[in-house]
Amino acid sequence: MEIKNKPVKPKGKLGILTPGMGAVATTFIAGVESVRRGLAKPIGSLTQMGTIRLGKRTDNRTPAIKDFIPLAGLDDLVFGGWDIFEDNCYEAAMKAGVLEKELLYGVKDFLEGIKPMKAVFDQKYVKKLSGEWVKKGDNWYDLAQQLMDDMKNFKEENGCDRLVIVWCASTEIFMKPTAAHETIEAFEKAMKENSPEIAPSMVYAYAALKMGIPFANGAPNLTIDIPALMALARENSAPICGKDFKTGQTLMKTILAPGLKARMIGLGGWFSTNILGNRDGEVLDDPESFKTKEESKLSVLEHILQPELYPALYDNFYHKVRINYYPPRGDTKEGWDNIDLFGWLGYPMQIKIDFLCRDSILAAPIVLDLALFMDLAQRIGFNGVQEWLSFYYKSPQHAPELYPEHDLFIQLMKLKNTLRYIQGEEMITHLGQEYYD
Repeated sequence: MEIKNKPVKPKGKLGILTPGMGAVATTFIAGVESVRRGLAKPIGSLTQMGTIRLGKRTDNRTPAIKDFIPLAGLDDLVFGGWDIFEDNCYEAAMKAGVLEKELLYGVKDFLEGIKPMKAVFDQKYVKKLSGEWVKKGDNWYDLAQQLMDDMKNFKEENGCDRLVIVWCASTEIFMKPTAAHETIEAFEKAMKENSPEIAPSMVYAYAALKMGIPFANGAPNLTIDIPALMALARENSAPICGKDFKTGQTLMKTILAPGLKARMIGLGGWFSTNILGNRDGEVLDDPESFKTKEESKLSVLEHILQPELYPALYDNFYHKVRINYYPPRGDTKEGWDNIDLFGWLGYPMQIKIDFLCRDSILAAPIVLDLALFMDLAQRIGFNGVQEWLSFYYKSPQHAPELYPEHDLFIQLMKLKNTLRYIQGEEMITHLGQEYYD
């Protein structure tokens, strides 16, 4: 990627718009405001808590990432979005039940002032939800124009210099690319004909990219992973990235699987099941939406373990993923993994994992980091797919001729090396050796 503009500290406000203002978005927004008021710390955010090594280990240069890279500051962020429910952010956060009431009371005045715009929604694509606060239009193209008006108005009314859009809404039904997705001409024609091959998430993405606004996809939906919108992103100098925030069980897989492969430990099978009771769990209770999520989650191990290179270790391992909707659990998801391994001389071993995580707590700092990094990418002239942000995704977008990189540690190295490259620092390969008397 070519750096077209010198990275400098941005001026003015950055508006972060989220299609979907439920558990993830409200946890993110309430969290940022809590940090701004000194009520909590931004734990889990690489941009706020992380450091980056520069030069040799003996140089002792390890600045905070937020001091090294000219990112927008938390005080410069403005929030908005769309939802199918009319609740303001405080009401939505209370219903989501992710954050404790005491914390929400501390930022209630701020959250009550953030109200969602009417959403673009069609229940055919998310069958378990029924929209109430929904736009009406002649076709998808008309609805896209309405979204563009929303973006323009939000920017003007809030005095924003720049916008970024991060998809935080539900998982849509499984879709495959078709001829309607090949070119922007075919895509716009399909929009005007109200084609079922256009999903609501694509309408948001089209509207954003048409205006040159960066778009990050937090769900496993097809959305921007199609030639038409990838071309539109390049044409209008808009960064894009996706898809499906890497939280919970898949995060654990991308931590553990690289370790097993590094030690040449064989895998016979990996069984994963989840129980969760939030809106995401309800949506995924529909088989067609689950199919979209399943495709995202299943691809991880194949690409990390590379069975074509290590057939004796990883050929034909059994991988099963299940998600079960269980209302009493709420946003506190529980992921169980049973991993059947074999080691020296083929002797069997097992690993059992019971990860009691909080989906939105893990997702919120991802939303923050992606918004700040995507804004940076646009300011320095990066456009199209931002593969260096694969670190945050279950099913990262990548160049068509390449396979996706899923190894969390390789992803982190790529992300940090990209930051070094942006600032003209030497990229770290860990090849050098340093000797001491």
